[in-house]
Amino acid sequence: MAALMLQGTGSDVGKSVLVAGLCRAFVNRGLSVRPFKPQNMSNNAAVTIDGGEIGRAQALQAVACRVPPHSDFNPVLLKPQADRTSQLIVHGRVRGTLGAANFREARRPLLDEVMQSFRRLERSCDIVLVEGAGSPAEINLRAGDIANMGFARAAGVPVLLIGDIDRGGVIAAIVGTRTVIDPEDAAMIRGFIINKFRGDPALFEDGYRQIETLSGWKGHGVLPWVSAVARLPSEDAVVLEKDVAVAERKRILIACPIIPRIANFDDLDPLKAEAGVELVMVTAGRPLPAEAALIVLPGSKATIADLAAFRAEGWDIDLRAHVRRGGQVLGLCGGYQMLGRSIEDPDGIEGPAGRVEGLGLLDVETCLAPHKMLREVSGTALGARLSGYEMHMGVTQRSVGVAPFVRFDDGGEDGAIDPTGRIIGSYVHGLLAEGGFRAALLDRLGVASDGLDHGRRVDAALDELAAAIEAHLDVSAMIDLARAGRGRVA
Repeated sequence: MAALMLQGTGSDVGKSVLVAGLCRAFVNRGLSVRPFKPQNMSNNAAVTIDGGEIGRAQALQAVACRVPPHSDFNPVLLKPQADRTSQLIVHGRVRGTLGAANFREARRPLLDEVMQSFRRLERSCDIVLVEGAGSPAEINLRAGDIANMGFARAAGVPVLLIGDIDRGGVIAAIVGTRTVIDPEDAAMIRGFIINKFRGDPALFEDGYRQIETLSGWKGHGVLPWVSAVARLPSEDAVVLEKDVAVAERKRILIACPIIPRIANFDDLDPLKAEAGVELVMVTAGRPLPAEAALIVLPGSKATIADLAAFRAEGWDIDLRAHVRRGGQVLGLCGGYQMLGRSIEDPDGIEGPAGRVEGLGLLDVETCLAPHKMLREVSGTALGARLSGYEMHMGVTQRSVGVAPFVRFDDGGEDGAIDPTGRIIGSYVHGLLAEGGFRAALLDRLGVASDGLDHGRRVDAALDELAAAIEAHLDVSAMIDLARAGRGRVA
């Protein structure tokens, strides 16, 4: 079967977005396509149709392919925690914890499981589009690699290398990659793509040809800066820092602190699209803005450690002042746990076993537990429909008389809302994507919402990206390359 892999000259060069755009372009040509990332490292994850979890980027790519997300799309997921460790997810399920010291040795046996997922996908579609991680030029990480050339050579999948011209030095980045990597790895690369070009592409014609000459690789096009990409969810937290710099004052302010192990921050993307909202991501060293109408405490991969960091920044003091002024608070997943009276970790899941005091704004208590809740949910809250997914380790109990926030369609309940109705906590990720619920929440803040489901915005953005790819890249040559393959090299 056919497969093609996109690797990059570095992180944040646009691999995830390009794979998503190509997935949609291929699907629009009538092909059956599946996304694949052998190994991902991200705290932004999504629940899959088979009850597992994968990186958020692969979930977006599944949307681009118009198929439900499946754990085979991202067989190895590392979710960074506190103390230089990561939770290891294999085939959508928690496998254990990896530390920085044993990471290289521990990943070697995972290649067989990566290949199992890849082979299943090969049999299920016309083309598998594979996304690398980081860069093959990180030759210090080559031994035992399963994310880039280690996978490409094991699977015999041809590679296109992506260079980001917006950051500068793209000629050196691509040609330099050819210079430093192993010749057999270089032989897997069959061409390159220039990404994020601003201005007239004709001005880069000489540079483009020089890359072809110096690298020996064929160019597959220059993709201009595509504004629709801003409407797609991002998996990398570096985007949060950029959001701070480009925020524009609109009608009301909603603020979210960037805690060290922030997770599933794409929950907030639907708010950024609202004309009446300015969403500000608050970096360390800055106070929570006093003028905020709503403060959102986001998800966390290490709730206890992030709660300590929250307090170290003095944000707990800012939050209490915000509540005294009549401001509203929304805690999502880990943020919900932080809002309670206490968090207990009897099994030492996040570190040393023990109990810590919460922020005390909701009359609930959380006990962390080894079992991870992974499920899709739907129900009502604030008189509106919502849907999303749960992804958490631990159980939060409401005290007697505390009202739940969400009533699920299956009769269950979730979250809590305080007697004033201004402090809310919920385990449901993705609830803000529902237009009706988001409108009900913003109405409480005095803002009219457009009421659009965020999924429709994302789908339209994918079509715009696919159209740009068709216009500027040699899509037919990529399909031919995927079908031709190379055969097994290692």
